[in-house]
Amino acid sequence: MLNISGLKEGIVLDHIEAGKSLEIYYNLGLDKLDCQVAIIKNARSNKMGKKDIIKIEGGLDHIDLDILGYIDHNITINIIKDNLIVEKKTLSLPNKITNVIQCKNPRCITSIEQGLPHVFYLADEQKEVYRCRYCEEKYSK
Repeated sequence: MLNISGLKEGIVLDHIEAGKSLEIYYNLGLDKLDCQVAIIKNARSNKMGKKDIIKIEGGLDHIDLDILGYIDHNITINIIKDNLIVEKKTLSLPNKITNVIQCKNPRCITSIEQGLPHVFYLADEQKEVYRCRYCEEKYSK
């Protein structure tokens, strides 16, 4: 049996779709942090069958909730203090995301101007469709 110790203080990202934990790890920049991070892949789940879990030592200041909401808005965020869950947060699709995805339109200004941020806004929440702020190019997951 695998044993990952509990957190005295930190956050646990739970109910991550199986296989998405590394995408989250790199998009949130967790590889650049100097704190403990535990990734559990393909954990058994009654609700999901399989799921991933990420445990991060420290506070929520390390986490961009917009990036997390874009990647998987079904994730549950558990805030841990003194070894106890003191708060649970749920996510939603963010209205705007910056530098998470890139515009694929070769005529878009972001293809020419290298310093411009890649900004997308939520165009259709039901279909999870985002559009480029500059050229309206559609991006869906």
